[in-house]
Amino acid sequence: MGVRNELSKKNPYWIEKHRYLELKHFCLQFPIWQQALASLDGLSKRPIDLALFDKGTGHSDPTERCAAARVFYKDRISMVVDAAKEASPNMWTWLVQGVTEDLSYNTLKTSRGLPCCKDVYYDLYHKFFYILNIKRN
Repeated sequence: MGVRNELSKKNPYWIEKHRYLELKHFCLQFPIWQQALASLDGLSKRPIDLALFDKGTGHSDPTERCAAARVFYKDRISMVVDAAKEASPNMWTWLVQGVTEDLSYNTLKTSRGLPCCKDVYYDLYHKFFYILNIKRN
């Protein structure tokens, strides 16, 4: 939504089109990670439910599997938030909302109170993905 899929290679934040799309879809999983992390509370005592979050570690200890799943989701959530904070310490919350909820500039501006112009936002948006690309490597 909203942003063109490809920047000019002259742009300092250029990344390859398909890598950008991969990172965009990575970010759109953010609400799923948050929900999964919230659901992990108390699951260490319910191994059947915990199997839903097992990433194939082969561990039979439910508490250990629960802890590993928490680390998995927390790492991904932190990666997105940290990239947004690095892109803009002042506007990172809007960046996170935009990239994880697929919100356009207009939606962020009109209903979320984004305090900048379109050009500034999209420059930060592209900077965010450039930083995330580095963090995901």
